[in-house]
Amino acid sequence: MKQYFPITKFAWPTAEIAVMGAKGASEIIFKKEINEAEDHKAKLLEKEAEYADLFANPYTVAQRGFVDEVILPQDTRRKLIKVFSMLENKVSITPKRKYENIPL
Repeated sequence: MKQYFPITKFAWPTAEIAVMGAKGASEIIFKKEINEAEDHKAKLLEKEAEYADLFANPYTVAQRGFVDEVILPQDTRRKLIKVFSMLENKVSITPKRKYENIPL
């Protein structure tokens, strides 16, 4: 009988969780809009902020279930102690191996 314990994932409100940074992503995604704008730098900054607000924040990731909870930095120690205490008496039982070495 194997006991499974949940893996808990926390994120701070300032976390940026994305495949790439907001600047690089907005340069690729909004390339046409940036090139058509009169002020390229201002448009890039605008689109970078828009991308960061929509996609590169922990609340979007938490809403999709990839992060369990968005916590404040001052609550980190208390949350980690709670998770570690839950794992304190964890026993992992693995099935007996049929062979000691793989058959060659």
